[in-house]
Amino acid sequence: MTTEGKAPGDGRAPGQGTAGLAGTAEEAGSADRRDAPGQGTADRRDAPGQGAAADGNPPSGGPLRAWADRTSCVQGGELAFHLTGAAGAAVRVTVTEAIGEQVRLTATVRAPDWTLTVPEEWPSSLYRATFDVPEENRPTTPEAEHEVWFAVRAARPGTASRILVPIPFATWRAYTHAGQPHRGLYYAEQPYRAARVSFASPGGGPPPERWEEGLLRWLPGAGYQVDFCSGLDLHKGDELLSHYRLLVVNGHDEYWSMEMRDSVEAFARRGGNVAFLAANTAWWQMRLEDDGRTMVCHRDAVTDPMTAVDPRRTTVEWSSAPVDRPENTMTGLSFRRGAGAWGEGMAVMGKEAYTARFADHWVFQGTGLTDGEPFARGALGYETDACALEWTDGVPRATGVDGTPGSFVVLATADLRHWREYGQGGAATMGVFRLGAGTVFNAGTINWGSVLADDPVTDRITRNVLDRLSGTAPGDGWDAAGGPDGVRALAVCESVLFGADTRGRLLCREVSGQNLPWRPVGTAPGVLALAAGREAAGGLPLELYAATGDGRLLRRAPEAGPREEEWAEVGRVPRGTAGLALCDAGLFAVTPHDDTLHHLSALDPAGPWRVLGDAGGAVALAAMNCRLWAVTADGRLRTRLPAGPSDGPVPFADAGPPGPPADPRTALAAHAGVLFATAPGGPLLMCARPALPPR
Repeated sequence: MTTEGKAPGDGRAPGQGTAGLAGTAEEAGSADRRDAPGQGTADRRDAPGQGAAADGNPPSGGPLRAWADRTSCVQGGELAFHLTGAAGAAVRVTVTEAIGEQVRLTATVRAPDWTLTVPEEWPSSLYRATFDVPEENRPTTPEAEHEVWFAVRAARPGTASRILVPIPFATWRAYTHAGQPHRGLYYAEQPYRAARVSFASPGGGPPPERWEEGLLRWLPGAGYQVDFCSGLDLHKGDELLSHYRLLVVNGHDEYWSMEMRDSVEAFARRGGNVAFLAANTAWWQMRLEDDGRTMVCHRDAVTDPMTAVDPRRTTVEWSSAPVDRPENTMTGLSFRRGAGAWGEGMAVMGKEAYTARFADHWVFQGTGLTDGEPFARGALGYETDACALEWTDGVPRATGVDGTPGSFVVLATADLRHWREYGQGGAATMGVFRLGAGTVFNAGTINWGSVLADDPVTDRITRNVLDRLSGTAPGDGWDAAGGPDGVRALAVCESVLFGADTRGRLLCREVSGQNLPWRPVGTAPGVLALAAGREAAGGLPLELYAATGDGRLLRRAPEAGPREEEWAEVGRVPRGTAGLALCDAGLFAVTPHDDTLHHLSALDPAGPWRVLGDAGGAVALAAMNCRLWAVTADGRLRTRLPAGPSDGPVPFADAGPPGPPADPRTALAAHAGVLFATAPGGPLLMCARPALPPR
């Protein structure tokens, strides 16, 4: 929650009850464990071992409190627990695997200390240890402090699953003792909030809304075996993450340390994938101290001593000064442009839905959705994330002014400006983008998991994301970047994608994975292939070259002015030219009928073409990063260096991913490490990592 001035109401999402991951209603305490401002013991910060009385032990029959040394433990490892309120009495402990509600251990232990040896056969999961004194009806605290939650990590990470799900213990702890002076981090604008809270203290379980529960319950029923960890395990988590293909951030994961973020971003840049089935993600930067036992979050650069030492670590919002590291660069989205409904206004969540904006994208495969159709009703809230958008003919595009990466593709949107009467008006955005060699998906809402059990479209989207990003169904490397059209030639010039269609028009659109419409900019009579040079290469002006069906070589400015000649004939092309590329001041052409690659100096376009040799079956050609790329009629993607006649034969070799669907009419273009391909009547496709072998 980020409206700290408001005390929440019941706070449960629509359709959620009081049982589940938080145990029974009696175990969970009150329906809202975030105490109202002013409640609790004033001006007191509990330290491990302190109870309600000065001697550390409350009167007999008082509340029992417990905590553990850490928030996670490896299979076969040990986890130490500590209790107050039992005064050396025999205490019963019940350890439950919380997702399946399966009791794993019941034992009688002697307070105040007990160590659990986690059996190696216990599955990696989320667990709850519940403590009580037999035959005593002791009251429970509003924070359910007789419960201790912890994750069991895999002893051999990544062996049973390529998917890792962290539990947001930092966020759970942040909301513990909310409104109690000097005890809880909330509410953020209260002058007596705590700036430091300890994980080695009672409480810190899931909030009553249990935003994580929906997905956690859905995963095993949907057939997914995943590994779990504490979110704190991502602090310096490079080694742990190296064993996984996909990290799934779930629900409400609001507090991140710099080390957590560095580890996750490095994981993605190395080729790992991240799915944020969440929102309000990484809103606050926090620090871990005391060997990870204490979370520090001043929320104020003035009071944080780190501001003068290392401003990067100042505990303020990630997008705020002096940190200035918007969470968008990791997640693609931010709560700053999102929406929030709190207290009684949370009921509005059940009325809202996303609108599909790119139904041809792989994320929507098998859903049957069309652009403009609503879906995921009830999944939006109680907070959502979004990004700055601009619209072209009804298609949204991320502007990037707020830190959202340029590769971000908007998949769905929701206008939630009317939520201002419930808390914060804004929007919700769903999208996907590239982060280094990895892919990041963001559902843009905390409550995504709540509808999974009942909504087949949300179920299908989630399966698509998990299967694709975990490598179970990795795809062919080519993603839709636009709907079907009649384009039969492609090139990129001055960072604009140009196309010539079967109607003889020259079209252009942004070089992007977004499904943006084509815009007519001129004519392209009989054009079958296009080419253009790259910036600052070969001393040539940035112009478009075209090969026509009757053998002419044409040239023009990318967007000709009103007094400029649209196309000028500058030479001839080999008979049957189907693909054209410009690289190292040389024009290259392929003629499929005789499988030949040809070369011509672009400095003398009227000169003779020379045969370089075998074209490797190419039907389309493009140049990128001083390399030729080709697509064959049978759907292979091939590459070679652009050697000239004096360099001898240089063969084409198969690239990492396959080519686009086989079609002898395929057109190919390249720009900044990305390939685009299409064929008349087919969609515009994009391959963002042609140089990477499949993983």
